[in-house]
Amino acid sequence: MKKFNLLVVIALFALTVNAQEVKFPGLDTSPADIAYFPLNITKAKKGEDSAPLIKVIYSRPSVKGREIFGKLEVYGQVWRLGANESTEIRFFKPVVIGGKEISAGAYSLFAIPEKDKWVVIINKQTDRWGAYTYDETKDVVRVTVPVKPLSTVVEALAITFTPNASGANLIIGWDKTSVEVPVTIK
Repeated sequence: MKKFNLLVVIALFALTVNAQEVKFPGLDTSPADIAYFPLNITKAKKGEDSAPLIKVIYSRPSVKGREIFGKLEVYGQVWRLGANESTEIRFFKPVVIGGKEISAGAYSLFAIPEKDKWVVIINKQTDRWGAYTYDETKDVVRVTVPVKPLSTVVEALAITFTPNASGANLIIGWDKTSVEVPVTIK
């Protein structure tokens, strides 16, 4: 009987330990998002061509009344082009950016913002937090693009694509700033 009572006590203890509710984290202040090219590729219907060509996974920080470029994102310093984990860009086919051919695969996307231009960087390292361990020796290509001022504020960082004759334009906008990177798809 003592053994039975001991087993009951152990079983009850085990149930109470397992019954504790898991505490889930709250909503991130810079939620993750995904941009595809072609844009509506994820909404393709059965029988339609539904193969993505480019995919960008990034976190979307907000302006929240702050001065972004030149202050929060310091001119001349490498930025992860988003928040949290470094932004990842995946090419499903070989592409050409800035005259350099890039093999299909996953890469990180960084930028060095300046007032009138940005250096956009495609880098081999992925799965890193921010730009803290950014390694310039792993750069695949750097391309300088002009800043295009916006008349209205883009509150949360946004990345999208527009089609062009040879592929797509990767468009990045935040605050009153945008840049456009032409991508030729092979």
